[in-house]
Amino acid sequence: MIASALAKLVWRTGLKRVSWLRLWAASSGCAALAMLGGLVVFAHDGRLTTYAAMVVAAALGLWWVGFRPFRKAA
Repeated sequence: MIASALAKLVWRTGLKRVSWLRLWAASSGCAALAMLGGLVVFAHDGRLTTYAAMVVAAALGLWWVGFRPFRKAA
């Protein structure tokens, strides 16, 4: 939620048409998938690589919703 709020604050004009809920859902959903992947691969929680993957996945989720190149311009 913090990443979504910061992205909305920093890129105010670029993300004007994207809702907070959509940004939050994309970033948290991608992070949850990364966490599940880490649990499958490492068989337990708490690995630093899983947390790093969660950060990268959340950032990619925000990018996908807000800044992907083929998004329709308003």
